[in-house]
Amino acid sequence: MSQREKLEDRFLSRPKDFTWDELVKLLEGVGYREDKTGKTGGSRRRFSHEFAVSLYLHKPHPGNRVKLYLIDYITEVLDKEGLL
Repeated sequence: MSQREKLEDRFLSRPKDFTWDELVKLLEGVGYREDKTGKTGGSRRRFSHEFAVSLYLHKPHPGNRVKLYLIDYITEVLDKEGLL
């Protein structure tokens, strides 16, 4: 089992300690790239994909853990796009 598959399995298990860095790795693994949002982007991040819908996500702060509602939303989008 590859590291990407392990990361996908961990993501789909909806862990409460899934980090932002792990999420970025997961999205990059399925073809997304993080776009620059400019000086005033703040915690908002945009991830674009050549063939799939763009994702607009808020980077968690002050901690680094991704909220469960965000995991559910990303799972739904990636499943709908056929990327998971």
